[in-house]
Amino acid sequence: MTKRDAAGPSAGELPTATELIADADLDAARRAVQGVAVRTPTLACGELASAAGTAVALKAECLQGTGSFKLRGALSKVAALGERAAAGLVTASAGNHARAVAQAARLRGVGCEVIMPRDASVSKVAAVESLGANVELHGASVEEALSRAVERSRETGAPLVHPFDDLDVIAGQGTLALELLEEVPDLARVVVPVGGGGLASGIGIALRRAGVEVELVGVQARACAPFAEALTSAGELGGPLAAGSAATIADGIAVRRPGALTSTLLGELLDGIETVSEAEIAGAMVFLAEAAKLVVEGAGAVAVAALRAGRLAPIAGTSVAIVSGGNVDSGLMAQLLLRRETEEGRRVRMFTRVSDRPGGLAELLELVAGARANLLNVGHLREGVALEVRETGIELTLETRGPRHTEEVLAALRAAGYHVSLE
Repeated sequence: MTKRDAAGPSAGELPTATELIADADLDAARRAVQGVAVRTPTLACGELASAAGTAVALKAECLQGTGSFKLRGALSKVAALGERAAAGLVTASAGNHARAVAQAARLRGVGCEVIMPRDASVSKVAAVESLGANVELHGASVEEALSRAVERSRETGAPLVHPFDDLDVIAGQGTLALELLEEVPDLARVVVPVGGGGLASGIGIALRRAGVEVELVGVQARACAPFAEALTSAGELGGPLAAGSAATIADGIAVRRPGALTSTLLGELLDGIETVSEAEIAGAMVFLAEAAKLVVEGAGAVAVAALRAGRLAPIAGTSVAIVSGGNVDSGLMAQLLLRRETEEGRRVRMFTRVSDRPGGLAELLELVAGARANLLNVGHLREGVALEVRETGIELTLETRGPRHTEEVLAALRAAGYHVSLE
């Protein structure tokens, strides 16, 4: 059976899952990946195990050379193209696959054209351009960008490197599972983010070919979950899928139309699929930063989000959560960390009034310092609030040790005669 071209099979030629599993060349993919992609660590995570009620480890693909697992599939595809790669490469992606293909093209010494959605992360666009790729922003979604990439491939003759619906790409992602089988003797379950389905398909193929009894559970962002919606409505996967929305913090897996190959594969290989909310994804990102010291993007955190939320029953053996990528905007990560501090009562805003005279504010701040609170910001309000003559409104942003400490600060200020309210 010959391998399909990069654009996938034509109508009426869809292979069966059994054919695809047999045809995936994991050995060639591993040769292509070795020496270039990092063998990322598999880290035990006690805090997550406590929340999930089962032994848990993290496969930290966020530490991969390009910041995500996508490098594996890109290297595999470029190796499989052989001399065809000399014409250059064309691809489409919201960011991680684009970066991986750009890196693979750079290593091969060939050109690379990348189509990205107009609202793609600024940092991801910059990262792709820094690798020498030509970036075109087109469309409002990965699907629209991919349509444009198909056009460019036809116009230029450069082969298309599909982000997920390509057997060579899928085989490359499967090399991750080969590492897990070697590193986790009691591997019982793999929990994997699902967007287009390439990573989950590759892992599923590797597990099937190894003949092991390991559960494969996919996780999608609830805001864009075509696989989960198909299972809910029809009870099975297969055929073209679509989701109605893609507005999610997990932009890397916001794929509304997964591929024909991946739909066929996951219909057979997945043991289950879960969805997680935006708040759960954000919470998982912060958890990974604080507990595991890993900077992880939204798409990379969904497997951990599902485990933290208790969506999966405890199992004998180790569950591995695939932390698939770490390419997150620093501004977003900072916002999430600040949000977490506010939710836990460690960051508060207070409003009070002081006499509008020299030393009035200094007296207030001395009391704050005496209560051992950390002053982050102070603002003067002279308009829009009820004030007496010669009085100034003061808004304080403070960092405290938590709700109890906040109450101690309030008590100290009120005991000194200040009327203080929390905002």
